[in-house]
Amino acid sequence: MSDDRLKNEIEHGKVLRKSWSGTLWYWETPAGKLRFKRRLEMITSHIEPGMKVLELGCGVGYFTKHLAETKAAITANDISPDLLEVAREQVKAENVTFKVENAYDLSYADNSFDTVVGSSVLHHLEVDDALRECYRVLKPGGSIYFTEPNKLNPHVFLERSNSTFRRWAGVSPDETAFLRGPLSNTLASHGFKDIAIMPFDFLHPLTPQILIPMVRSLGRFIEKVPIVKEISGSLFIAAKK
Repeated sequence: MSDDRLKNEIEHGKVLRKSWSGTLWYWETPAGKLRFKRRLEMITSHIEPGMKVLELGCGVGYFTKHLAETKAAITANDISPDLLEVAREQVKAENVTFKVENAYDLSYADNSFDTVVGSSVLHHLEVDDALRECYRVLKPGGSIYFTEPNKLNPHVFLERSNSTFRRWAGVSPDETAFLRGPLSNTLASHGFKDIAIMPFDFLHPLTPQILIPMVRSLGRFIEKVPIVKEISGSLFIAAKK
């Protein structure tokens, strides 16, 4: 991570700590809770008790506390000491260890983890460097699972390209989003195989509660429609070492 980008993410952590990220990203709205639950299930369905799991970019531990329920051994990392301070207060599970780490220079030995996971973290990072380290610390046959913003989604595109909207949305200066094809090529270039990147999520977190059932049903249908599905809000990323 470049010095400027590293500094920006640490400063962004200070902002998130003050604003509480669950509110900032609308995880606490009725639709936001459903979106969060779906992301969690997409990842935890691949985690078994006793596995050694590395969570990149754990932030305040919002995702971590639910990962802990899998009974896996969770090592949760973030570059921000401020966010980790909150995470340690929020998550008291005995199977979770928090640690300040640079995602580009992890302190763990090669072949340390069964799985590396993250929710909305890779788009904060220089993805080549982060994926190289993910591959290194994975055991042979281990897998990664991430959910990330889709660059083709109109809302995400506006959020990343307009400085005023970026500030309003609480997006850090270096955040980006991903396209399926280029990201798949990047994963392959680092040695990953069985790569699957699935567009999903047409449920906006500010969807009025009365409209949620209809929007969810329509969204699940659109996720199966060629071309149209490519503008979904998010991507689910899976790959194996």
